[in-house]
Amino acid sequence: METSKFDIAEYLDSKEMIAEYLNSVLEDGNNSDMIIAIGHIAKSIGMTKIAEETGLSRPSLYKALSDGAKPQFETIMKVLKAIGGQIRINPISAKKNAP
Repeated sequence: METSKFDIAEYLDSKEMIAEYLNSVLEDGNNSDMIIAIGHIAKSIGMTKIAEETGLSRPSLYKALSDGAKPQFETIMKVLKAIGGQIRINPISAKKNAP
């Protein structure tokens, strides 16, 4: 029996699924996880399309959205806009056991 490597990008086929994925990573992940998640979404949409919309080259995108990368905030904002996302700030609710 032959198995294939799981690729989340194959399942990110709607704006709702993309938003759910990003929100989940924002809630549970760290900076690196978020950058990788944005890379998965860019891959699912098409790196060439994202490159055209951001004005960045495909190699630059792959490098900026890879594991261990530390892209500039401007790059992240361009990619988020190109994938149809935005950042919204909501107040953090008080913790239940706070004094």
